[in-house]
Amino acid sequence: MTHATPTPHHPAHRSRTARTAARYLALTAAAALFAAPLLFMLAASLKPDSRVLTDGDSWRALWPTEASLDNYTDVFTRVDFTRFLANSLLITFAVVAAGLVINSLAGYALARLPWTGRKAALIGVLAVMILPFEAIAVPLFTLMTDWGWRDSYQVQIVPFIANALSVYLFYTFFLDLPNELEEAARIDGAGPWRTFLQIIVPISKPVFATVAILSFLTQWGSFLWPVMVTSGEEYRPLPLAISTFQTLPPLQWGDIMAFGVMMVTPVLVVFLIFQRWFISSVAHSGLKG
Repeated sequence: MTHATPTPHHPAHRSRTARTAARYLALTAAAALFAAPLLFMLAASLKPDSRVLTDGDSWRALWPTEASLDNYTDVFTRVDFTRFLANSLLITFAVVAAGLVINSLAGYALARLPWTGRKAALIGVLAVMILPFEAIAVPLFTLMTDWGWRDSYQVQIVPFIANALSVYLFYTFFLDLPNELEEAARIDGAGPWRTFLQIIVPISKPVFATVAILSFLTQWGSFLWPVMVTSGEEYRPLPLAISTFQTLPPLQWGDIMAFGVMMVTPVLVVFLIFQRWFISSVAHSGLKG
């Protein structure tokens, strides 16, 4: 028995159209709510300082009246923004790149390789995931001080390469891959290293993109640890730099907003580059759950 497709005037079709419209309306409202602070920051960064707060009580807050790039040039004039940006880029990309290698190998070993103590190691990873960084910050600070690593790049990179959440994300993704992939690789004479590099990695772009984005966001916005381990400007990253910049006299809100825009832009660029694989990974996780 066949069922006729509902016509545009059919009650079922109208109901489905109404639900879709309501869903898109809700998503649009949520997107506008989250985008409003970014639009305000961008508009304020292009305004004269005297107009940043005076326009805040109307729609003009989201529109750059008397727009110019003076606030951006002021930032480079008042502080060494280029150094802070270079520090953040170096630290963040080092953590992300090294973390993708170390954490993916750990996740693959936990998910696909048989070895004694694998379950205990997985339990240890899960236990570390629920441990807040603040709980280990002071002991880690003491250890880094004993090693003489304070005020350096390595103190902001090495402790954050291995990440329990990243290991777990790789573990869950690799665990869901079909066993036939490795069986075919073994028939061709491939060992674990070759199987991982030539078979597993090429089909795992979604999880690599997801871990890269999450690691980048976490490290790019890191504030507590740089406060603890850096004292001068030489190794200062952007989150710490903007906190000190807003205390410099005179207080210029337009300059602060320009600093914030330049700090947020790399995050948006990274997400736009990896968004296709990130969304694919989220969809894959949702379907699996």
